[in-house]
Amino acid sequence: MILAKIVECSGRHIAGRWSLLMLPSRSSSHFVYHPDTKAPKVDGGKTKMNMFTAINNALDLAMEKDSSALLFGEDVAFGGVFRCSMNLQKKFGKARVFNTPLCEQGIAGFAIGVANVGANAIAELQFADYMFPAFDQIVNEAAKNRYRSGNLFNCGSLTIRAPCGAVGHGALYHSQSPEAYFAHTPGLKIAVPRGPIMAKGLLLASIADKDPCIILEPKTLYRASVEEVPDAYYESPLGKADILKTGSDITLVAWGTQIHVLQEVAEVAKKQLGVNCEVIDLVSILPWDKQTVCNSVKKTGRVVIAHEAPLTCGFGAELAATIQEECFLHLEAPVQRVTGWDTPFPHVFEPFYIPDKFRCLDAIRKVIEY
Repeated sequence: MILAKIVECSGRHIAGRWSLLMLPSRSSSHFVYHPDTKAPKVDGGKTKMNMFTAINNALDLAMEKDSSALLFGEDVAFGGVFRCSMNLQKKFGKARVFNTPLCEQGIAGFAIGVANVGANAIAELQFADYMFPAFDQIVNEAAKNRYRSGNLFNCGSLTIRAPCGAVGHGALYHSQSPEAYFAHTPGLKIAVPRGPIMAKGLLLASIADKDPCIILEPKTLYRASVEEVPDAYYESPLGKADILKTGSDITLVAWGTQIHVLQEVAEVAKKQLGVNCEVIDLVSILPWDKQTVCNSVKKTGRVVIAHEAPLTCGFGAELAATIQEECFLHLEAPVQRVTGWDTPFPHVFEPFYIPDKFRCLDAIRKVIEY
């Protein structure tokens, strides 16, 4: 029997917050996970971790390093829905790791206040889909705090974590990818990890950064991704893309889960079409690494961009516009975007919604044959 928790908060009904834990997993996935084989060079050993344990490890190290750091959100004291904060309250105490009311606007507002008085605020919003009640606090207060006060106030020591993206059974309230909404806002930094090594490094870099940061964690990777993660503290740079595979014929750009789709597609394109693909993980949405992307496109002359969010005004549109402006004379074909559709995220029709390897391969074929 599937149990869904229904909570009423400020006149609104929020259903299904717990349903993801109760639903059976799909027996198949739209991607094959490609683990990172190169880890940051830091002293010490490595431990096999999936993404949620790597995030837990990052939170542990951050709170050890900074005694002012506070971790809070809905159910984080119990480990959170995805277990990312397990055992941290036991280690650091109830004054530093604690639950909040079911109110995203309140969580974000409290985080801004905590950061303004000098503490390091690490806030979890239980699902990225529920960031929207906090939208005003994030884009009108956190992002503009330093600017509007003439640097009298500063909430730069603020990190917001939120699980995002397709998970196999999340439907319209648990599967959205809202990165483009926040990318329109100067003053924020936004990143999306592709696996455990990157998740740990990006989270630690965000917590240490002096600008408000949003880390969107693809929830389907929490357990599906496993890598040998360094035990020591390290940071992965914000604003820097990764070239995961070099190629000469076409540039493939994605972030988060979708990067694994493109890595598989690159292998298929080489075998079936004889096409050498260059695969780039954008990593950071804001700021994004224009130089790496444009240098690649100038070399290959062709580009396919893939993301789970809908087509219209998805962040791929910003990439496509910039590529057109910067690389126009180098392009051999129009920029192609393979994305979710301009509809609410479906439930049983999720396999038809997400940009899988078949749709991405068709886009490669179209660009090559243009």
